[in-house]
Amino acid sequence: MAFFKHPSRAASNRLIQRIERLTWVLIYTGLLALILGWWVLPADDDTGYVLLAGGGLVAVVGVILIFVRSKIKADS
Repeated sequence: MAFFKHPSRAASNRLIQRIERLTWVLIYTGLLALILGWWVLPADDDTGYVLLAGGGLVAVVGVILIFVRSKIKADS
């Protein structure tokens, strides 16, 4: 019976492409902010630490999206 089947958890190819693009944008942006924060840190502690923390957080979100993408099945 079709009524008792579990719904498909497959995602469209467009959604997968968006996740993949967002993943790499977040990772590279986060790493760039980390480097910029490290460079600014000797001149201004507050700005440097904000850039380091924000860049690290953004890069970690990008890495988490890699894990999320690995769990998504694509449509056939």
